[in-house]
Amino acid sequence: MYLFPRKMHDGQATARIDERTEFMKKLISWNVNGLRACVEKGFSGFFEDADADIFCLQETKLQEGQISLDLPGFHQYWNYAEKKGYSGTAIFTKEEPLSVSLGLGIEEHDHEGRVITLEFERFYMVTVYTPNAQEGLKRLDYRMKWEDDFLRYLKNLENKKPVVVCGDMNVAHKEIDLKNPKTNRKNAGFTDEERAKFTALLNAGFTDTFRHFYPDTEGAYSWWSYRFKAREKNAGWRIDYFVVSNALKDSLKDACIYRDIMGSDHCPVGLTLDI
Repeated sequence: MYLFPRKMHDGQATARIDERTEFMKKLISWNVNGLRACVEKGFSGFFEDADADIFCLQETKLQEGQISLDLPGFHQYWNYAEKKGYSGTAIFTKEEPLSVSLGLGIEEHDHEGRVITLEFERFYMVTVYTPNAQEGLKRLDYRMKWEDDFLRYLKNLENKKPVVVCGDMNVAHKEIDLKNPKTNRKNAGFTDEERAKFTALLNAGFTDTFRHFYPDTEGAYSWWSYRFKAREKNAGWRIDYFVVSNALKDSLKDACIYRDIMGSDHCPVGLTLDI
């Protein structure tokens, strides 16, 4: 099994058996850091084994027509960045959604293929690839504007029905969410400003599902630098999330990190809902 963790017993993580009913929804999110490269590194095998109801991707780095995925039984939705080889998101879903929208509907933000929203009967499914503040924090001001507009977008959706948000949100929220918090405090992804925006998201009525189940679990990361054998040493960051409207708290069944799945500098993360 790829799951981490289920419950902790004497420091050991145990995987659970997938026992979904017709009401269960298994959701997976993965920053693939270039889908074409990830396909060559085993993407299809994991996709088939996971058997998710909804499978979300970030950083596909594609333009329309650059890849053809044969995914029987799945509807495919793509949002491409205008810049070639950059950003991009996708969602594959077994159930056809009631509606589909791309972006935030804000000109400033909608050139990089960062958001897809699917509407289902009981919830909205949003996948997001949050802008990186970048080296030297040269894009931090833009990131702050994005955060405010994205939260406003989610709250507008929530006026109609609960929201499930997943993706690479490019922030480690607390010190427990990265290996070396002290030395990274002012670096992109762990600035006080970015962390405060994530806190604001939670305070606005959303739940970090992994921490809902595992508030004190250490060493649970979803991204590792390709340098310095970071993944081998588990010197990583947890920056990939499933965040849900608090109205869905009672529907949460489990959250997981597929830490052993290769193919990207990120690993997939998952959520099971009874909805």
